[in-house]
Amino acid sequence: MFLTRSEYDRGVSTFSPEGRLYQVEYAIEAIKLGSTTVGVQTAEGVVLGVEKRVQSSLLESSSIEKIMEIDSHLGCAMSGLTADARTMVEHARNTSQNHAFTFNEPIKVESVTQAVCDLALRFGESTADDEPMMSRPFGVALLIAGQDEHGPQLYHADPSGTFMRYDAKAIGSGSEGAQSELQDRWHKSLTLAEAQVLVLKVLKQVMEEKLDDSNVQLAQITPKDSFRILKDDELKAIIAKIEDAPADPNDPAGPAQPGSAAPAPVTGSVQGAA
Repeated sequence: MFLTRSEYDRGVSTFSPEGRLYQVEYAIEAIKLGSTTVGVQTAEGVVLGVEKRVQSSLLESSSIEKIMEIDSHLGCAMSGLTADARTMVEHARNTSQNHAFTFNEPIKVESVTQAVCDLALRFGESTADDEPMMSRPFGVALLIAGQDEHGPQLYHADPSGTFMRYDAKAIGSGSEGAQSELQDRWHKSLTLAEAQVLVLKVLKQVMEEKLDDSNVQLAQITPKDSFRILKDDELKAIIAKIEDAPADPNDPAGPAQPGSAAPAPVTGSVQGAA
């Protein structure tokens, strides 16, 4: 006799007769309530941009941390539960440092993404002899960006433990509209400066508030500067350029150009059915 829907809901590691893990699906839905996050890969590096929701005039916007450094050549942006993101980022940092100490080389972007996704799968019931497990899936998705011998790379990791490599990707509450814009406007010849403008223009279109340096955060990973979060004056300069520039069909956020933001070849660890 099959269990009821509510009983499958309570079991974080129990498949329904349809082959679904409802708690994982709910975790993925929770991400759609988070702030919009955008990542764009270019030949020169990767740009990450995040909407910061300043819900009170008494809130210090600089205390909202949505983009985090993993290593000098690695960083990530998150959407969802910030506390869950900190746990995953701390695991990624430990993995990166252990790899550097053991092998005397920087960890590959794909390897650290795999480690984060392995952690995402460690939920359910555990016995006293097992290593500690999470009582529920993580309610956060990450855009992990970095630079290694394979060049700039951008990965998306979700609560199911699945990860894919993208040329451009949006997650969070405005992800549908943002992803559609990226699909139309991304092209392979984008420069890093054009990618910065594109990310902010996409965020501007999906944000409810007026775009300014207090409610967005921008970071870049390049071979020259490694991981770096842009300063407020740099953000202001880019935003001013966007506000002052007339509509230009040839700019990086103009009409579609050859190429698309479809995912690169998939490499990942999948929880349940694809």
